[in-house]
Amino acid sequence: MWFVFALLSAIFAALTSILAKVGIEGVNSNLATAIRTVVVVIMAWGMVFLTNAQGGISAIGKKSWVFLILSGLATGASWLCYYRALQLGEASKVVPIDKLSVVITLILAFVFLHEEFTAKSFLGCALIGVGTLVMVL
Repeated sequence: MWFVFALLSAIFAALTSILAKVGIEGVNSNLATAIRTVVVVIMAWGMVFLTNAQGGISAIGKKSWVFLILSGLATGASWLCYYRALQLGEASKVVPIDKLSVVITLILAFVFLHEEFTAKSFLGCALIGVGTLVMVL
């Protein structure tokens, strides 16, 4: 089931890029990011209440709070940079560079989470890196 959700995530991320590129025209990138963020917050809290998950807030430990907040800050920084890049550049060039996050994530997962980094992982990272260069040059 994780694969279905991952595939849907990729489809929605692709739609996000195209919709954002059209929507950001003539709009300050920081303002556009803020508007998008409000929509995401409303949608996320809607899902929390729809699934009756709000009771779990009190069970969240201190470590989880710290890392969820840090993750939120990283997401915010990513979105601000992404929208600015989309405003300044072509979506067909910005998006592949943004997807280098896959390579960076694999490296960080190996270093900090001690996840396995196999020859297959290395080859995939190299191909993504080379593919990105080919697409943006």
